[in-house]
Amino acid sequence: MTLAVLIFAHQEERRIGLCLASLPLDRPDTLFHVLVNGTTDATVARAKAAAGGRGNVIVHDIAQGGKSRTWNHAVHDLLTGSEEAVIFMDGDAEIVGGSFDALVACLAAYPDANAAAGMPMNGRMAAAYRDGLRVEGGLFGDLYALSGRFVREIRTRGLRLPEDLIGDDGLVAAWAHTGLERDSQWVHERVVMCDRAGFLAEQVSLARPSTWTMQYKRLINYSVRFYQNRIVSDIMAREGPDGLPARLSSLYADWLPRWRPRPGLTGWFDRKALARMRRAA
Repeated sequence: MTLAVLIFAHQEERRIGLCLASLPLDRPDTLFHVLVNGTTDATVARAKAAAGGRGNVIVHDIAQGGKSRTWNHAVHDLLTGSEEAVIFMDGDAEIVGGSFDALVACLAAYPDANAAAGMPMNGRMAAAYRDGLRVEGGLFGDLYALSGRFVREIRTRGLRLPEDLIGDDGLVAAWAHTGLERDSQWVHERVVMCDRAGFLAEQVSLARPSTWTMQYKRLINYSVRFYQNRIVSDIMAREGPDGLPARLSSLYADWLPRWRPRPGLTGWFDRKALARMRRAA
């Protein structure tokens, strides 16, 4: 297998079938890992049904939840280290046809690149998000790829995301830009934008109350991520990836006194996030 695909799924019984149906599961050179983590619904059963008994689609039932924890397990314990490229994606996203080939081609076209970003293709803010990715050199967790060479460097260094990190994509993008060094070594061109690779994300709808709850929880997570990123940025500037703790909550006690909610509606979600972080501390 020259290509590995890591599909992260938590409580995705509604979406996992659509997700897997959008993927080229019959690719002979590709191994698909469906990483069902911390799930109490029917995600595992529906993923296995969608896999259709294919030998190259492995559905993992992982008891502990957490995307970053699952990311570490997949990279260090499930990959072989021989992959040409590794694609990371979320189990609630539908992938545009041809995206995997496009991501691999983007990495091949830029030998010094460590990562390639898939693009959001739906939603009223999609064009703005794409423009932002190009300017910032960011990654969306819904779909991105890392070169096999870069994944091997991560494995060799034994680098892991903090287990309680919200949002793997921001830190992985920083690792890719810096070549696993401090922020002073940032090179924008190490993350390439792949316009021919894209994903469709579920949109919030007034007709589907379940999406309201999803968005409410997402906005609290975004606030947690905002504060966590201040810790991560400080460590990446001073020490680089080797300075990251196993859990960011181990540092909350030092940081919480410095933080206040932001003005406006965002402040409501900030207060919820800070309360959660105090409990974790």
